[in-house]
Amino acid sequence: MSILGYVEYRTREFCNDVECPVQLELNLKDGSPEYEKVRQTCRTGCRYTAWRFHHWLIEKGYLIIRPEN
Repeated sequence: MSILGYVEYRTREFCNDVECPVQLELNLKDGSPEYEKVRQTCRTGCRYTAWRFHHWLIEKGYLIIRPEN
């Protein structure tokens, strides 16, 4: 659900922007049988911290919001 006048974060936008080596490999293997194997690295061994991701969001002007209830 988008808020009028705002855009939502796109999946892997951070990974591509910081040129994560795993993401760069995924970009090359898109659609191949090896893709899911490489993707597991992201799920279990991400090379970046939540702190770095959070600060990247702030630097890019993203707002983190939730409904009041």
